[in-house]
Amino acid sequence: MEKAARKERKAKVIEVLNKARAMELHAIGQYMNQHYNLDDMDYGELARDIKLIAIDEMRHAEMFAERIKELGGEPVTDPAAKVKKGQKVEAIFPFDADLEDSTIDNYNQFLLVCRENGDSVSMQLFETIIDEEQAHFNHFDNVGEHIQSLGATYLAQKAGTPSSTGAPSKGFVTGGA
Repeated sequence: MEKAARKERKAKVIEVLNKARAMELHAIGQYMNQHYNLDDMDYGELARDIKLIAIDEMRHAEMFAERIKELGGEPVTDPAAKVKKGQKVEAIFPFDADLEDSTIDNYNQFLLVCRENGDSVSMQLFETIIDEEQAHFNHFDNVGEHIQSLGATYLAQKAGTPSSTGAPSKGFVTGGA
């Protein structure tokens, strides 16, 4: 009976890890699409930061996949949602701040599932990633507020800036902005 209960608890943790992985896969596609569009609009610095955040999300997706495999599960490969394309620069940052805020809320709920099912390793994984998602939220929220309050003045300052991230990047939180 104990083995069956342990298997059931593990399955619940794998389920939330896979939900989180699907959310990360969506964020990767969303942020890379925005990166390309902002670069095309010649907002290089804004494009660069979103690319670095997408790299963080790639790392998160892999961390979730590795934990899922450790628990004997199979990582999902489909994103949680479709990428919203063709966003105006004014819409990107509030959209992304909302996406990150929702992610933080979900991950806190997923962390509780891990705790309830006795998986402190997965719980710690969520704690680590929540901290990084908070940094992403803060960035998106700040840029969105700057665009809203300063408008064209702020965007003119960002126009023509380089989008290059230089050598292969470690991501936004671990070595970028």
